[in-house]
Amino acid sequence: MAGEDRVLAGGAKYIDFQTDPSRYRHWKLAVEGEVATLTMDVDENAGLFEGYQLKLNSYDLGVDIELADAVQRLRFEHPEVKVVVMRSGKNRVFCAGANIRMLAGATHAHKVNFCKFTNETRNGLEDSSENSGQRFITVVNGTAAGGGYELALATDHIIMADDGAAAVALPEVPLLAVLPGTGGLTRVVDKRKVRRDHADFFCTIEEGIKGKRAVSWRLVDEIAPNSKLDAKVAERAKQFAAASKRSGTGKGITLAPLDRTIDEAGIRYGFVSVDIDRAARIATISIKAPEAAPPADIDGLIGQGASFWPLRVARELDDAILHLRINELEIAMLVFKSHGDPANVVACDAFLEANKAHWLVNEIRHYWKRVLKRIDVTSRTLVTLVEPGSCFAGTLAELVFAADRSYMLIGSRQGDNRPPPAIQLTALNFGPYPMSHGLTRLQSRFQADPSDLERAEATIGTTLDAEAAEELGLVTFALDDIDWDDEVRVFLEERTSFSPDGLTGMEANLRFVGPETMESKIFSRLTAWQNWIFQRPNAVGEDGALRRYGTGQKAQFDMTRV
Repeated sequence: MAGEDRVLAGGAKYIDFQTDPSRYRHWKLAVEGEVATLTMDVDENAGLFEGYQLKLNSYDLGVDIELADAVQRLRFEHPEVKVVVMRSGKNRVFCAGANIRMLAGATHAHKVNFCKFTNETRNGLEDSSENSGQRFITVVNGTAAGGGYELALATDHIIMADDGAAAVALPEVPLLAVLPGTGGLTRVVDKRKVRRDHADFFCTIEEGIKGKRAVSWRLVDEIAPNSKLDAKVAERAKQFAAASKRSGTGKGITLAPLDRTIDEAGIRYGFVSVDIDRAARIATISIKAPEAAPPADIDGLIGQGASFWPLRVARELDDAILHLRINELEIAMLVFKSHGDPANVVACDAFLEANKAHWLVNEIRHYWKRVLKRIDVTSRTLVTLVEPGSCFAGTLAELVFAADRSYMLIGSRQGDNRPPPAIQLTALNFGPYPMSHGLTRLQSRFQADPSDLERAEATIGTTLDAEAAEELGLVTFALDDIDWDDEVRVFLEERTSFSPDGLTGMEANLRFVGPETMESKIFSRLTAWQNWIFQRPNAVGEDGALRRYGTGQKAQFDMTRV
């Protein structure tokens, strides 16, 4: 059933993360040689929900779903594109940011997941620039406020019209009593290196900063009069294209719509299935190994296109995680399982490693990295069960290491003729899939003793049974057939009885062992504070700033510092 026709339990609207350029309501994508232009021209009457209009290029989740899709297609479908110019289709306004009426009326869970997805989308722009050689230029032709400026901050270069009206602003604190929700504070000081005192002033005024001061304070890169703005953009695009490391040749591959069915019991894709037990509040995600070895060469990969197993599974898993995040809020736990021939998974990993210099293989590897990161920051308990017939090898073994708990059966179960559980590591477990703080999941796991990482790496090519995996520290517990059912059942029942708020905080604190990066700050520090602030009466109470915005009434604050 189509996403737009479905209604969730309780009457909530189903949100579908799948789209394509023919269905865009808010963005226009044009490609001319090495330069693509993404024009933001939001249809104010096409919001996801009723009760607000998307005026002044303000956005809701639907606008960002289209942006994420466009950025993904530029990476896979347009290897020739080296520069992406983002600009507004409206006069004298770039983007007014997240729609305030939408935020004021949204549930707390929707606000948090909306911010999380927009963060991932903006991080995706930076990932494309760093790892795909597609540089991004923002043209600010008017007001870029709040999330509008945060979108510009995620690009490589900001050119602003010098016309006395165009300005950049982060007015959330003085205007709305919340924080910029998509990394604005962090990117201003960590990425653009704006002085702290300048940033303090900038983030506490409503009107923003324009002209030469915006350049001097490093808030934008350059300004140009309207008469010379397009020429300046063309000059920079040519310069960035010449310096790009993107080496794509030939045609890209089409990201065809996913073959999927959704019903009350779960979701079915080609290689991924989701079974939902609402009574137990558990979603089980099962991944099937490829049924054949990978193609012999790149031509074979191009021939398979989006049906190539590593790419298809990544897309299916990505869509499933997003669906569960936003449409299944009562689910407390995601349980990962797998089945099939692990040798074919290992062969696919070997293909991705041997051909990593090719632009398309590079994109597939980085897409898997982003999917795994999305799993890392999903606020559900993550559990992996390594059972007979499992294929947790290489890339799929990352789901074992991403889990908050992992259980592996020792040997086979009575009457089960499937192969006994095993884990096999490949080169892809040791570098290509870092978490948001820059470490691989195994590096993060073995912080106490790096020699444990070396021991694990020495097993590449070896099939590890449960006892060996536990001894190496790759799983939490190895259990025999006698204890398996009871131990797993007790854990699942206990975990789903805990406060979801406490679990969200605990899991987020424990998952990211080690150093911080700009990206991890955005997801951990920002998400934690915004999660709290979005529930405070000063923001969302009857007299709060979000509620009174646009009414002419001043917000009434509880002035107690906590």
